[in-house]
Amino acid sequence: MTPNRVLETVLYASDLPAASAFYREVLGLELVTEEAGRHVFFRCGSQVLLIFNAEATAKPATGSALPVPPHGAHGPGHVCFAASADEIEAWRGRLDARGVAIESDFEWPQGGRSIYFRDPAGNCLEFAEPRIWALEPI
Repeated sequence: MTPNRVLETVLYASDLPAASAFYREVLGLELVTEEAGRHVFFRCGSQVLLIFNAEATAKPATGSALPVPPHGAHGPGHVCFAASADEIEAWRGRLDARGVAIESDFEWPQGGRSIYFRDPAGNCLEFAEPRIWALEPI
């Protein structure tokens, strides 16, 4: 038995309002829920992108809180969103229009394009064609 997909992905940000605005306004993700100072969650296709404040989630749950164990990371993380070649071009235009710098834009030797950029917390984000991993196109 092996896992067959990722259900949720986590990034960390200390400025949750800035992260929330970026993921809603720049990337257009749908807000699922948020708790001031602790987290903001977004729907991303059939998955969920969680943005946590690492300082808040490093503390154990108390009282009637859900029994989620403490966790957290420090420093920038990375998430890659799947996109077709046409979608990558459209995303590049959208990011440029919103003043988001593209750090890298290239074709992989085995085929497929990626663009890399950063969110306000410094997390490295990427749009890439699934074929960079020999996966089916979207």
